[in-house]
Amino acid sequence: MSAKSTTPKILHLHSTFDAGGKELRNVRLINAWGKEVDHAIVSGDLDRRGAAHMIGKAPRINWPKFPPLTGNPTPGRLAKLARAMAGYDLICTYNWGAIDAVMAHTVFADAYKLAPLVHHEDGFNEDEAKRLKRRRNWYRRIALGRCAALVVPSATLEDIALNIWDQPRTRVRRIPNGIDTRAFAASPKRDVLPGLLKHKGEFWIGSLAGLRKVKQLDMLVTAMARLPDEWHLVIAGEGPEREGLLAQAEALGLEDRVHLPGFVKEPQKLIGHFDIFALSSHSEQFPISVVEAMAAGLPVVAPRVGDIGSMVASENGPSLVAEGDGAGLAESLLKLASDGPERKRIGQANKQKARAEYDEQRMIERYRALYWGLMQKYPRSAAGADQEAGTA
Repeated sequence: MSAKSTTPKILHLHSTFDAGGKELRNVRLINAWGKEVDHAIVSGDLDRRGAAHMIGKAPRINWPKFPPLTGNPTPGRLAKLARAMAGYDLICTYNWGAIDAVMAHTVFADAYKLAPLVHHEDGFNEDEAKRLKRRRNWYRRIALGRCAALVVPSATLEDIALNIWDQPRTRVRRIPNGIDTRAFAASPKRDVLPGLLKHKGEFWIGSLAGLRKVKQLDMLVTAMARLPDEWHLVIAGEGPEREGLLAQAEALGLEDRVHLPGFVKEPQKLIGHFDIFALSSHSEQFPISVVEAMAAGLPVVAPRVGDIGSMVASENGPSLVAEGDGAGLAESLLKLASDGPERKRIGQANKQKARAEYDEQRMIERYRALYWGLMQKYPRSAAGADQEAGTA
């Protein structure tokens, strides 16, 4: 920390700050630390800052002007990014969308006396969902050359970091995502969503997911055609695939049983209404929604991608399917839909594992140890502290 202030200043660089997994984890950490930290948050897309509404009143937040995070990585542009990163005690970057800032730090950290940088990788978009791009792997290897730590939530990403991006073991930190497990175990209120009410005798298959192609949510809609009429599908989230999913449901005659209520600010108040939790993505790493479902005592039907197979309780294993297996997904849902005691048995095992391994307090403590350890080891220099933070 600087001599001028005992309150650390952390800069967070996101390509967007929509309510996705990495953003919501960032919000949890910000809320947990309250007034202990001054946070500066950058969203490369100013129109996509949905997660900001979940930040509490206590934390001190500012949204500094910042050079674009995307563009050709010319020396001049990287220098502008580096200048904008000066004056903080810690720099946190997130996913490929902020990788140019990581490169700028590697090239110009000494020139601008920049604070240590922690890069976070949580997964991949559609363009790398099935295969990583060689050029990006090469760029990541160079860009990450001087970062203080590379944080990943999953064993799959840890392996990629070590063996594809050639990062040293001492740099890579695996910190599983965590949640307030007890909040998700609470009994839900009946009228949690305007216009959507769970009626007596209904059962819900639920999902929390962005409505994007990588999530393959059309597979869930297709699967609903095989389930009895009392079963409904509720997908909470927003995204560009909304109209297509609604059209598909109408074409299958399922428009009364497929519900897209939009983004839900407090998923813990909704997820307890679900009877089965389902995912259909062809790319996941450590999906926080699976942990939320486990904490709520739900069985999970999902593809075996990323860490999902090791996340759920062993009792849940037979309900997982191969990636892209739509028929298997539908069969697994149908099997659980017809067996209430089995749903309860699997759900209880998932709840116990979530509380034991994925409670957010454990996650928060590990991030605190990493961030504060770096800020104490590499305090901001007087020259860096004197620069105006967050300006190009």
